[in-house]
Amino acid sequence: MRVIIYTGKGGVGKTSVAAATAVKLAEQGYRTLILSTDAAHSLSDSFQVALGSEPVRISERLWGVEVDSLRETEKHWGAVRNWLSGLMSWANLNDITTEEMLVFPGMEELFSLLEIRRHATSGDYDAIIVDCAPTGETLRLLSYPNLLRWWLEKVFPYERRLLKVVRPVAKVVAGGLELPGDNVLDSLASLVRQLEKLQKIIIDPAMTSVRVVVNPEKMVIAEARRAFTYLNLYGFNTDAIIVNRVLPAEAGTGYWSTWRDIHLKYEEEIRNSFSPLPILRIPMMESEVYGLPMLKRIGEAAFANTDAAAVLYRGKVQEIRKEEDGYVLELVLPFVQKDQHQLSQKGDELTVQAGPYKRKVLLPRTLLGREITGARFTEQKLTIRCENKTISNRHEEDE
Repeated sequence: MRVIIYTGKGGVGKTSVAAATAVKLAEQGYRTLILSTDAAHSLSDSFQVALGSEPVRISERLWGVEVDSLRETEKHWGAVRNWLSGLMSWANLNDITTEEMLVFPGMEELFSLLEIRRHATSGDYDAIIVDCAPTGETLRLLSYPNLLRWWLEKVFPYERRLLKVVRPVAKVVAGGLELPGDNVLDSLASLVRQLEKLQKIIIDPAMTSVRVVVNPEKMVIAEARRAFTYLNLYGFNTDAIIVNRVLPAEAGTGYWSTWRDIHLKYEEEIRNSFSPLPILRIPMMESEVYGLPMLKRIGEAAFANTDAAAVLYRGKVQEIRKEEDGYVLELVLPFVQKDQHQLSQKGDELTVQAGPYKRKVLLPRTLLGREITGARFTEQKLTIRCENKTISNRHEEDE
């Protein structure tokens, strides 16, 4: 089983690239399912085939699904939402805004991702391509099971016993407030367990890869670096960067010459930012990309000399970990001499100058405000140490 997740800033052509990959794998002989978890589905438009919440055959060995997020929310969150709705009514909060609060931001997308596990374990497919919500924010939610599992194992049993004792008298004492029943608690426990099982699939580097789609544009690249930082932080294996809509050489004259130069500049920045990940290029097509013939062309351009189903890179390009005396940021910098490093920081952006290469790293919130205490380069890795306390906390202690 192979799972490939595509993410990227909205508007970069992520759906088209995901669809093209699915077409490519189906042609290679894989029973392939392409699954959209994006609330704003566009797979049907891409394939020119009406898709639904259950697999629809698109072509030989290729099926498509557009996950119904409302149905999945009702299935996994219905009991909890009903109890929360009762709680809101008890508190006399009955306007439309409180209804919207019954499902927390990002939860609908998270419930949609649970469909990956269902289809991955069904045995019906060899490969699943996921057209994920923009920028991979939903994938960050998959880090929650680690915290939720601790709560479920350590705190949940005691809370459950306490509720059984308190529930008979709580309604009288609290003036009609219903405490959550067993169906609500069972629903929460089931959700955590399912997320755990999904997480095992998603973070297995032998099975699952994340591929980030970008355009050669300043803001898109900045967003991709931010997403890439968090994908690494939470243990997801990113195995390629797909640069979409690159102006071809023949477009580099006349009116388009300036844009061609801009694309060349940002392509170099993409290589410097994400090396040693494979960088796959797709030229801008002369017409709109939809329908199987155009998707086939996109897939052939992206994977001309590459096996689309393979794990294209294994290992972390950057890693952050906490140690006793502070935090450590490790960057893989191949083909660079030991004495050619310079570091500079501006806000949440760390710039590493390594010989002719320059990499910009978007720092996670954990490292913001922490002073760099040292750096060393060994075995093609740059190790940067940051102190344990933020600058603001240190100043407060000094005062």
